[in-house]
Amino acid sequence: MQLQYPISVLLIEFVTDKQHGDALTTILEQAKIEVIRLTESVERLPFHAQFSKKPLLTILLLDQHSRGNREEICEFMARLPEGTPMIVAAEDFSATEICSLLELGVTDFITPPFTATNILPRVWQILAHNGSCTDNGASLEEKLGLQRIGLIGESPAFLAEIRRLRLLARCDVKVMIWGETGTGKELVARAIHYLSPRNDRPFVPVDCGAIPPELAESELFGHERGAFTGAVTKHRGLIHAADRGTLFLDEVDALTLNIQAKLLRLLQELEYRPVGSSETKKVDVRVISATNRDLQQLVRSGEFREDLFYRLNVAQLQLPALRQRQGDIAILARYFVSKHSTKFHLTPRQFSHGALQKLLLHQWPGNIRELENVVEAAVALSDGPVIRARDLLLASQSESPTSFREAKARMITDFEREYIVRLLNACGGNISEAARAAGKNRRAFWELMRKHEVDVREIGRLASKDNSENSNGHRVRHSLSC
Repeated sequence: MQLQYPISVLLIEFVTDKQHGDALTTILEQAKIEVIRLTESVERLPFHAQFSKKPLLTILLLDQHSRGNREEICEFMARLPEGTPMIVAAEDFSATEICSLLELGVTDFITPPFTATNILPRVWQILAHNGSCTDNGASLEEKLGLQRIGLIGESPAFLAEIRRLRLLARCDVKVMIWGETGTGKELVARAIHYLSPRNDRPFVPVDCGAIPPELAESELFGHERGAFTGAVTKHRGLIHAADRGTLFLDEVDALTLNIQAKLLRLLQELEYRPVGSSETKKVDVRVISATNRDLQQLVRSGEFREDLFYRLNVAQLQLPALRQRQGDIAILARYFVSKHSTKFHLTPRQFSHGALQKLLLHQWPGNIRELENVVEAAVALSDGPVIRARDLLLASQSESPTSFREAKARMITDFEREYIVRLLNACGGNISEAARAAGKNRRAFWELMRKHEVDVREIGRLASKDNSENSNGHRVRHSLSC
């Protein structure tokens, strides 16, 4: 495939090694794209008339040595003609550095090894949209209606992540969404998709944890007729369904090592092979993944491939738990009341003071999903315009604390359990090391584990970076190093 009009690509190299520049030049020139390579300083870059007459794309090639050239890079970007799309090609950049580049106005981000299958589709896509994926001045709410799908809130931790959606959406950078169950990971993935240039193409969500391991390969990659017993017809698979759109892999940690290896090939080469087929299929798909587990811990334990982790975890979003968004509980509850009152054709409901207090004191282990379910049931069960505390059916059958002493005891209990879980995770599940770090003997530490029903085998699933902040947003300063 070739472009229908002449195009020049300006390749700027802020690198010492020219190997990657040579590879990029070869790929583009083989596609009949003119490459103008420049390795000079920013003051000598030729911004003269001949470039402005052609559709111009700039590729900025960076490496580790480029980190100190931020001012020079910013000055270069400022001198580009307005609306000029830019791709950054770089390796060994952290998620923070990637987001920083995106905030400067970069259109897309790619990492080596550079191949025609991961370079050319992006070039054609960016030029076809002619910068349409950049910000047009509309807010996220205006463009997507985030409030309509439940992505609402005012807490700083929540807004910090939501503000990054537009930046991550405008290019095909791979995103890993981390968050506890019920925090809205799929909603965020959908937001990224519908804000992106792929918004007119399919969004295909896959609950990896719900697919039986023996069926995962067939469901994802498809199969040929007769590939195995029961395969009476050809099945194209979910990856094919997501072609030119977005594939969302929820609970990606649930995939077996065999499927992880096949997924890695898909990400590297944008190709796959259906079960029972000798033919390799090409695909243009953006992959967004999500998990509620510590993938780095799974990598250390051999349950998740390290190379796949780094492929998926290019940019990261960390959704805070609802207990870390105390100020948003009432906002979300009122939103869900309005939503379900309309759904059930009932007059709008309001919360009594006691009902709001009950909501605020609950810990919400199921996060936003649990809150919505509780409010939906309360709307249905309330016999008047006011939702009272007795209408709220929370998972815990115990009464909410009504005194300072009870509330304090509950907070201490929650802190103790969280501390034990995080300490065990930091010590790799070694109880003796954790006990020494806590300044207790092994027997006393074991008794604390029994008291709080902490199973050391489940540590990898329970620990998270977000638990390092309490509900007031302050970091727990007790050392967890072992």
